[in-house]
Amino acid sequence: MTIRIGNAPCSWGVEFANDPRNPAWRDVLRENAEAGYKGIELGPVGFMPEDPAVLRDALDEFDLELIGGVVFRAFHDPAAWDDVLDGSLRTCKALNAHGAKHLVLIDSISPRRAPTAGRAGAAEQMDATEWAAFRDRIKHVAQMGVDHGLTVGIHAHAAGFMDFEPELERLLEEVDESILKICFDTGHHSYAGFDPVSFMERHIDRISYMHFKDIDPAVKADVIAKGTGFYEACGQGIFCNLGDGDVDFPRVRQILLDNGFEGWCTVEQDCDPTLPDTDSLRDAKINRAYLQSIGF
Repeated sequence: MTIRIGNAPCSWGVEFANDPRNPAWRDVLRENAEAGYKGIELGPVGFMPEDPAVLRDALDEFDLELIGGVVFRAFHDPAAWDDVLDGSLRTCKALNAHGAKHLVLIDSISPRRAPTAGRAGAAEQMDATEWAAFRDRIKHVAQMGVDHGLTVGIHAHAAGFMDFEPELERLLEEVDESILKICFDTGHHSYAGFDPVSFMERHIDRISYMHFKDIDPAVKADVIAKGTGFYEACGQGIFCNLGDGDVDFPRVRQILLDNGFEGWCTVEQDCDPTLPDTDSLRDAKINRAYLQSIGF
């Protein structure tokens, strides 16, 4: 089994390409390498240079491989379709330019879902017509990724319409595995109120890529009870250092090992970069050391 460990710009607080709070992209690459990672995700397209020569030189300088990229846009909103397509095509082109393989699709946060993050029973559901159109938009972009030679994974995310285990499994039943696989995020699955280990045991054959994230159970209980927004929850530390939360990473490792998983697993520790106690380099080093301590 060959598993490689990477990290992602969201661990430095980068969620949107044009957020003025973002650190410099070269600083993210430099600190990622300093923390001991050999791979990094693209982040939101436009955060890193879209000129392949510029980014290639920087990746070479820091001895990093580009792993993949995320399209975190409003698949749930038909009015946002042009934006989804723009971000998807640009991401596909950027990944192709650097030989990266993983295209990750995430439905972004919806005001209709944000108050019920972590509470599946209370969350608003799409009707049959809305669901079918939502599914078909995801399928369309997944096919775009496949046409670009990429492996495409759906990623459940708190406060979007692809959040809870039943809707994730419904999508997997309705979209062929040849087009759409799973980018499995351990932390978001826990945030949603489901057991990531159990899901992995049932669906490991369809998981093509992993995001490693841990959840502080006390913060999770508080933000769910209060209906706290996703980014506010990040600021309260819901995504703690790996090994400090409720995700059983030794068991996650064993499932991957038992099933011959090969490829990248990427640390994602969403944070608020403006908080005085945020130190992404420190946390990246701690997370890498923890994963090494359990055999990654």
